[in-house]
Amino acid sequence: MNDRIRTDIAHNARVWNYWLGGKDNYPVDRAVGDQVTSLHPSIGAVARADRAFLGRAVTRLAAEAGVRQFLDIGTGLPTVDNTHEVAQRVAPDARIVYVDNDPIVLTHARALLTGSAQGATEYVDADARDPEGIVKAAAGTLDFSRPVAILMLGILNFVLDTDEARSIVRTLMAAVPSGSYLVLTHPTDDPELGGEANAEAMAFWNAHATPPITARGRADFASFLDGLDLLEPGIVSCARWGAPRAADVAQYGAVGRKP
Repeated sequence: MNDRIRTDIAHNARVWNYWLGGKDNYPVDRAVGDQVTSLHPSIGAVARADRAFLGRAVTRLAAEAGVRQFLDIGTGLPTVDNTHEVAQRVAPDARIVYVDNDPIVLTHARALLTGSAQGATEYVDADARDPEGIVKAAAGTLDFSRPVAILMLGILNFVLDTDEARSIVRTLMAAVPSGSYLVLTHPTDDPELGGEANAEAMAFWNAHATPPITARGRADFASFLDGLDLLEPGIVSCARWGAPRAADVAQYGAVGRKP
């Protein structure tokens, strides 16, 4: 087994997989996942809402904005309606690069994330904290002279320093041309979205699992989108982006276009 794979401590990608009903997880992941659920009973709904947001956002960008290139950073374990499946359902020639640094994700992605013959689907083993390295590696598949949609769903919450998180986003968006997009979700402790439960749940997570996580309020979330033109409906619970009648979950979602 890869010596980077730890089965004695819960890991986000595997716990998230558990909350989504997947089987690519270990007893420690299920135990921590159940304890977090006891502290934050709607966490499963957050995971499902985040996944559904991805589908709606990618569909809109591929179908309405004509985007044909997607850079999915922090992809997690493959499940239903992965980015390349959603994009290539609309546009078979779409090109997708997945980025993650978890070895279990890497193994599963290489086996399962195969796309259409007309397009391309590749995987980069890299850390979100190395945006220059991500761009360099992705340039083998994506043409950075043409618009790219950068997806960062539930990933900046693992960059605990907000200034560092902003710098990562700025570096990535500087590498793509006008007409590119940033697709973003992030957990929040804002009470208007029911985020109070995140505080205790995240404290437990940080004591018993990896990597450590943080919630952010609306203002910090909005700062990641500075300089971008927000698509309607702007910054909302990710559950309600493109699904206005859905119930809120404590996770912001937004899509911004680089002017």
